[in-house]
Amino acid sequence: MLSAGGVIVYHRRMNTPEMHFDYVIVGAGSAGSVLANRLSASGRHSVLVLEAGGSDQRLYVQLPIGYGKTYYDERVNWKYHTEPVPQLDDRVSYWPRGRVLGGSSSINAMVYVRGHVSDFQEWQQVAPGWGWDDVEPLFRRMERWRGEPDERRGTCGPLNVTDISTQAHPLCDRYLKAAQEIGLPSVYDYNAGEMEGASLYQITTDRGLRASAARAYLRPAMQRANLVVQTRALVRQILFDGSQATGVEYRHKGVIKRAMARAEVILCAGAINTPQLMQLSGLGPSDTLQAAGVSLRQSMPAVGQHLSDHLGADIVCRTSVPTLNQSLGPWHGKLRAALQFLSGGKGPLAMSLNQAGGFIRSSAELDGPDLQLYFSPVSYTRAPPGTRPLVSPDPFPGFLLGFNPCKPTSTGSIDIVNADPESAPRIQPNYLATEHDRQLMLKGMHLLRRLSDTAALQPLIEEEVYPGRSTQDDESLMAFLRANAWTVFHPSCTCRMGRSIDSSVVDHKLRVHGIQGLRIADASVFPTIPTGNTNAPAIMVGERASDLLLADAQ
Repeated sequence: MLSAGGVIVYHRRMNTPEMHFDYVIVGAGSAGSVLANRLSASGRHSVLVLEAGGSDQRLYVQLPIGYGKTYYDERVNWKYHTEPVPQLDDRVSYWPRGRVLGGSSSINAMVYVRGHVSDFQEWQQVAPGWGWDDVEPLFRRMERWRGEPDERRGTCGPLNVTDISTQAHPLCDRYLKAAQEIGLPSVYDYNAGEMEGASLYQITTDRGLRASAARAYLRPAMQRANLVVQTRALVRQILFDGSQATGVEYRHKGVIKRAMARAEVILCAGAINTPQLMQLSGLGPSDTLQAAGVSLRQSMPAVGQHLSDHLGADIVCRTSVPTLNQSLGPWHGKLRAALQFLSGGKGPLAMSLNQAGGFIRSSAELDGPDLQLYFSPVSYTRAPPGTRPLVSPDPFPGFLLGFNPCKPTSTGSIDIVNADPESAPRIQPNYLATEHDRQLMLKGMHLLRRLSDTAALQPLIEEEVYPGRSTQDDESLMAFLRANAWTVFHPSCTCRMGRSIDSSVVDHKLRVHGIQGLRIADASVFPTIPTGNTNAPAIMVGERASDLLLADAQ
């Protein structure tokens, strides 16, 4: 028998185990972990969370620097691959996504960015209640900011956000000076007030360990009697009674089971798996479902469409001074790093690889930044997917300068290829499909060169290893980008909010158009991709969803 107010019965005709809860949450990722906590907090509602992956209690999940180890680890990672991308020389792009408690917040680079005010002004136009004035209190509610006090930052929330200014590698200071040389001011807190400028990145860590959504929200709630978390549970389809979502069917340890929702089913499976599950359940573009052999329940042309992602590029510089390559590569460097961590949760093992960066407008006429910068005091030559088990530092001292456009106009799609829930969907990001995006990528490359040519950085650089100084004109730079640009791992917008079933999937209350008892809460509902890393907005969506659900439960 189960606690949590859940009751096991057996479906009379199918002899299938069937559990009943008030809320069934699909996915224990960034938003799902929030919902599990908030919906179970009062003790009045029974909540079941179904997670396809396993436990997050693994060393390289909990260690911030373990990001490189989990990059190809199928035990915690879906390891998706896209279709060949026409504008990237028909290359396949590797997309790691979290398949573990905490979802991608358990394997990401931990950079915490709320987004720009203008992002939420865009959202407000199609989804009332999602403007900056609406979401800013939610960001404060979820934050436990560990930096200089500011009334615009939350200090009592469950999610620890760390100011790394006392721990950042010394080369970050040289990067900030370089940014000042090209007219980009230093900004202490890009999440409060002015975003545009160069900064040290804030990261979601807590006393030297990763502060994933699972650690911040889910694990504190798992002791409650009214919450059940089931891992290794792959949801196969949503169950319906007419237009009412009644539960889900899932596979656990080889057994097909059912979880029935007395109140609502909430999909929090992410920008890839949520549209996949919708389509497997008969909700999606009719031609896609017909080709996959899935019976159409309701035509929803926008399910899986409008896929947005940040596409990035970087340059690798060999330096005349030591970098993190010497701390994370040789055995003596690893030993020193381990001792630093064990003596107080400090040092490179407690840090992200992306330690500095910033946001910049490529044109003064823009309302907000359209380029995001990255500076990593470590370098690693990217290898084709699967050719090595982890992201390893280069054997020479080096650093990375990188960027991505913040608001790409190219969009792609997620489509199932058959009716098998265990088959990966077809992912076509359609990168660089627009001239706007191609020109902005070129502007980003020229910006990196301006940074590397500054008096602050140039004396440190022995060689630009990649792409090399012979790559100068726009034609050769574009050839380099087509051959080497890479995802920044921010897929979103595939079940976006909006007013019309023809162009969106959920309304401003996250209710699926035309379906009762079914909501979506994850990065797939973003109307447009935010400026910056997407994990903080995804967690915020979980907070907003919990308010909406609890208000309707009154």
